[in-house]
Amino acid sequence: MAIEAAAGLTGGCQCGAVRYRLKAEPTGVNVCHCRMCQKASGGPFMTFGGVRMAEFVVTRGSISTFKSSDIAERGFCAQCGTPLTYRGFGADRVSVTLGSLDDPNEAEPTGQLGVESRVRWLLRSLGAPETRTEHWLARKKIAAIDNRQHPDHEA
Repeated sequence: MAIEAAAGLTGGCQCGAVRYRLKAEPTGVNVCHCRMCQKASGGPFMTFGGVRMAEFVVTRGSISTFKSSDIAERGFCAQCGTPLTYRGFGADRVSVTLGSLDDPNEAEPTGQLGVESRVRWLLRSLGAPETRTEHWLARKKIAAIDNRQHPDHEA
């Protein structure tokens, strides 16, 4: 049974097993380059924005957690592995990964953390030539993809 929550930003995992709603605008929105975030995401960085625990409602499924250090745990979907949250132990706040929001453009990072671990090639790579997905697929001669990803937003 889905839990009702006041209007706000929504998000969830790739497979749709976990969905959530924020009852407030996230604050402390940042990019984190630390090595733990690199390992947790499999990418060069992660992005987060936080709300108080009372402003975070899981509306479907449940979030599995991994105690990634002695100060924090990371939440993820046990079915598809999508990173969803970061929460410091004893904190009344939880941060969600911006990529798990239905519209990641709704929260823009205003700071960067863990810059000592930022990969050297990041800024150069962001200036590399760009290709839209449909053009890449056409070059590969892929006419269609059977996408199993949950759509952003609920129907």
